[in-house]
Amino acid sequence: MFNLDQLAAFLSVVDLGSFTAAADKAGLTQPAVSLQVKLLEQRLGVKLIERVGRRAQASPAGLELIAHARRIVEACSVAEEAMTPYREGSVGRVRIGSGGTASIHLLPRAIAIAKKRMPDLEIIVRIGNIDEILRDLEANALDLAVVALPAAGRSLEVEPFHDDELLAVAPKGSVMPDGGPDAEFMKGKTLLLYEGGNTRRATNEWFEEAGIRPEPAMEFGSVEAIKELVAAGLGWSVLPEMALRRDTSDLLVTSPLRPKLVRQLGMVLRRDKHLTKGLREIMKSLREFQTTGHAM
Repeated sequence: MFNLDQLAAFLSVVDLGSFTAAADKAGLTQPAVSLQVKLLEQRLGVKLIERVGRRAQASPAGLELIAHARRIVEACSVAEEAMTPYREGSVGRVRIGSGGTASIHLLPRAIAIAKKRMPDLEIIVRIGNIDEILRDLEANALDLAVVALPAAGRSLEVEPFHDDELLAVAPKGSVMPDGGPDAEFMKGKTLLLYEGGNTRRATNEWFEEAGIRPEPAMEFGSVEAIKELVAAGLGWSVLPEMALRRDTSDLLVTSPLRPKLVRQLGMVLRRDKHLTKGLREIMKSLREFQTTGHAM
């Protein structure tokens, strides 16, 4: 009989288009993956993989097998998941990667909702920049990433779930222009901006659309640090609305920009990721932000 390793090797080669890439993903040698596919072909008596140029793709018989193979592998994953509580005495673990702002202002509420439904769910949150997070996600060192978009990777699937407006932030007593400050107005301020990442990229593009290159006086890797410095009267900034919801009005003045600037947050996971119950609960809680702006 053919086995799960053979089916998994076949699906990986088809998905990645390469025996070498499939071997790297599985932590095996290329000959080992080739042998698994060869044994499967011998067992079924058909050719499953064809080479077109440098790319490996499914033959007509292979195309017919794909759906069956995915159902078998998924069914086995579900069966294995069902055994987890008995084997480990828990209902699973979810490893989440995120940036600093989302980890402080968004994830805690989503995690709290998921924990109410699954009290024994183990949740690990790793904070880092988007490149590090996506690299760990592709390596399967993380189950889910919650990041500002865009996020790209050949093995990744992206689901936008929340629009977060970026606001002009100024010290107490500052006067905002009617309709909000534009790039020309902000250019004349001492700017304290977030360094790197998609949020900074979006901010730069907003300035550049007006023909202005932003020249911050200081850059920081922490939104919370920037808020403290703005509150101390050291400058103005452009920060996510999510990070400003709980600030008291006597410390900061905020206003939408003109034109408005919105960043999109997304959930990112591997296309082949098995959605455990715990992972589904976390994603369900995060989706509630799409329409409500907060976890229900």
